[in-house]
Formats: sequence, structure tokens, C-alpha cells
Amino acid sequence: QVQLLESGGGLVQAGGSLRLSCAASGRTFSTYRVGWFRQAPGKEREFVVTISRSGGSTRYADSVKGRFTISRDNAKNTVYLQMNSLKPEDTAVYYCAASSGVLVSVTPLLYDYWGLGTQVTVSS
Repeated sequence: QVQLLESGGGLVQAGGSLRLSCAASGRTFSTYRVGWFRQAPGKEREFVVTISRSGGSTRYADSVKGRFTISRDNAKNTVYLQMNSLKPEDTAVYYCAASSGVLVSVTPLLYDYWGLGTQVTVSS
């Protein structure tokens, strides 16, 4: 089993930056693909970005490409999401999730473990 805990959310002005962290328990963290998803009020949970087990492969949603960067440090059991040039439409609860699958997964249903989320609010 893997337990995930997000941190780093907060309130920021448009154009600002935040760095989210996802800390995982368990010695097998490096065997999981990790993804970030977000959910705004009244909307479905949407894919943001995913990173492979080694960190060598990533896939971004078009809406965040060029502004967000995902990375992972398996020695620290942590995945990071650097968010730059934030926009009000980025406001949401951000969740990290872990998948035991080997394929690139943009669907929430394919992720096995989820954190509780961290709120990101971008003011205009």
C-alpha cells in the first residue's frame, strides 16, 4: 500500500508560482507512476500531468504545458509539481495519485491510491 500526502497549496496572485509536493509512504514508491489531478468546484476531476516510475517520461495536459513541471525524487519518496505563470482558471484542489500500471494514465480510474488534496487558489 501507498499513502500520499500533498502539501504546498495556498493563495497566489495571477502570474505567481507555487510548488506542490506529494510525499509517499512505503518502500516501493519507485514502482508507481504518479499523476497530478485537479478538481474545481462543480467540475469533474481532470488530469494535469503524470510521470513515469523513473521520472524519465512525463505527459502534460495542454492547459498546463509550458507552465507546470513535474519531477520526482525516489530517494525521498516525493513528487513535485512546480507551477509557474498561474492563472485564475488553475484554481482547484490538487490531488496526487499513484498507479501500479505501466502505461501512461490520464484517467483517474486507473490510479490506485490518492492523497487528500491541497487547495490552490489563484486570484486575478
